[in-house]
Amino acid sequence: MTGNPVAIMEDSLTGLVRGGLIAAALSLTVSACTKSVSMAGTWDATVEVAGVSVPFRFEIADHGGSLEGWFFDGDLKVRSTEGHASGRSLVLTFAQLATRLEASQQPDGSLAGKYDRGARPAPYPFHARRHETSAQPGEAAPTISGVWTIPTKSSKGEQAWRFIVRQSGDGQVSGAILRVDGDTGTLTGRYANGKFVLSHFSGARPLLLEVTPAQDGSLILVQNGKTTLTAVRVEDALAKGLPEPTDPSRHTTMKDGAPFGFNFPDLSGRVVSQADPRFEGKVIVVNVTGSWCPNCHDEAPFLVELYRRYRSLGLEVVALSFEEADQLRNPTRLKAFLTQYGIEYTVLLAGLPEEVSAKIPQAVNLNAFPTTFFLGRDGRVRRVQAGFASPASGDFYTKGKTDIVAFVEALLAEPQPHPAD
Repeated sequence: MTGNPVAIMEDSLTGLVRGGLIAAALSLTVSACTKSVSMAGTWDATVEVAGVSVPFRFEIADHGGSLEGWFFDGDLKVRSTEGHASGRSLVLTFAQLATRLEASQQPDGSLAGKYDRGARPAPYPFHARRHETSAQPGEAAPTISGVWTIPTKSSKGEQAWRFIVRQSGDGQVSGAILRVDGDTGTLTGRYANGKFVLSHFSGARPLLLEVTPAQDGSLILVQNGKTTLTAVRVEDALAKGLPEPTDPSRHTTMKDGAPFGFNFPDLSGRVVSQADPRFEGKVIVVNVTGSWCPNCHDEAPFLVELYRRYRSLGLEVVALSFEEADQLRNPTRLKAFLTQYGIEYTVLLAGLPEEVSAKIPQAVNLNAFPTTFFLGRDGRVRRVQAGFASPASGDFYTKGKTDIVAFVEALLAEPQPHPAD
């Protein structure tokens, strides 16, 4: 090596410094690319269902590295059971639904991914943007609040449904379609361009409902861009002689007055029967249910409340859970369902959903999930209630609960049956 030793040393040091700066810059760049980005906050999201984009509100909370997300059903929150983020990606698990949301943050800050429905076919594509409160006033909307009748023929033998609508002064609209088995969950939306656009998605039962007021005072309802229904005011439906919605307390009946029987295993494999001594002389609420059923999720908190309130007075609640084959083999969703709602009453694995009529042969027209049988102290069915109206159905929810509580109290007030001679 030739030349000035001092100059050579200075050049070497300069090269090392430059190299170090470049390496540091590269390190910072890599770190920036892999650093977790906060996804906490409120999001305006959509899922794509059969080519239709269904909007909904979604929230994410960051608890020091673990994530929690929740859907909304009106004022109710459907919370994730597990969640985590890695870099710009997140995974939220809803074990009580056997579903999972996977998404990653895009360069523009939005989220894109899929809502995986487990054993069910085709996950829903998912997109979301940060929620922004609109400063624009909504259009003046016509008044459609109240209860409407929807003439229709369903696979359950119904000839009409109810459409329940609530409006607020700020242009917001909420409501639900109520069938014999239950409702759609809370539909929310606004009025724009001559129609109300309402939607619902809380991890299940996605629905986009476009409601257009017609000149004759009726409403034209389009579900998910396909099915068209007409709704008329209840008084107009009665005046026209249109069929009324099915009475859920008359939808399912019994073949005879024989005592109600059940004989199924619990989650530990132990067979439980109505003949077991612990049920003798008690009022029993037998609930035909399934953890796959959204309306059964709606009903569960009420049954939990009912059982806790009256079990010391002689009330038993027995859930006959009809699950898909994979859940019968390994009932992870059902177990999460029990945990989610704090269920302490008896839960039995009764079979596949399509086996319900064969497994409960005493019932006639048993085709709604949930369906609840109310047994007197003598073991005989005193009432059968199809479906469950959730809080989305307003007064129908409140009245339905009050009516059932009064009926259960009346059964509990009856004397113990005399033992057979």
